[in-house]
Amino acid sequence: MTDTVIRKSIYLNASKEQVWAYLTDPDKLAIWFHKPASPLTEGEDYAMCGTESGEAMMWGKVLKATPFDALEYTFIIKPMGDATSTVKWTLTDVAGGTRLSLEHIGLPQGAEAFGLTLALDKGWDDHISRMRADIHGDSSAQEDC
Repeated sequence: MTDTVIRKSIYLNASKEQVWAYLTDPDKLAIWFHKPASPLTEGEDYAMCGTESGEAMMWGKVLKATPFDALEYTFIIKPMGDATSTVKWTLTDVAGGTRLSLEHIGLPQGAEAFGLTLALDKGWDDHISRMRADIHGDSSAQEDC
């Protein structure tokens, strides 16, 4: 059996510095994902809460934060029980903007965990689409959350 890994890559009409803000700044994170109490900083624990419920949606520790290039953090959510996975973001300069790549590794294995993998895969698509819409100024593509 191979490890279950979710990989996504998108192109954004924005500088790496602008995209970095969407990955680390609480106010920008609240637009497309979940809002932490403080910026994501290497070596620090974090918790991200639902914008309406205020309930912790995910939590973990920032393992690596290399401004404008790479961000890596542990990712824990209630449906995973005691399991910890890791989210890695990589930002790459491309002509006209930035390529943003996501790698979500260490997901639960087996047929019984496949429903969670499907939910996370769809969730990343939805979240990343909201980020893209906000960066590109397309408010019609955003969903209410």
